[in-house]
Amino acid sequence: MSPNLLLVVVVGVLFAAGVTLLLERNLTRVILGITMLGNGVNLLILLGGAYGGPPIVGVTPEPRMSDPLTQAMILTAIVITLGMTAFLLAMAYRSWLLTGHDNVQDDVEDRRIMRRAERDEGLENEDEDGGQR
Repeated sequence: MSPNLLLVVVVGVLFAAGVTLLLERNLTRVILGITMLGNGVNLLILLGGAYGGPPIVGVTPEPRMSDPLTQAMILTAIVITLGMTAFLLAMAYRSWLLTGHDNVQDDVEDRRIMRRAERDEGLENEDEDGGQR
């Protein structure tokens, strides 16, 4: 089975929009990004499976059956996406209760580690006698 071009384009759009939303600081947009990525993954898994009749012995000949593994994997991905969405919704709600907004703030410790890593990179580029490589 060759994949439908429209479905391939839809998968690409869902992945692109999901990743773009995932990179935002607003947790509501992150939730929408996770949901879009989950739907894109489900559609991608669906494109990988064989299309056919119901996988019931006696109803459909074996060569024309659809792949039940694909359906099971999509169901598992739906449950995982639902769990992630519920967790992120709880985080966004808690953030809104505490701060009045759901934006993710910069962590002071992360900035300190980043500065330390930048200083260490500068030391690695020097020779033992103090010259640059």
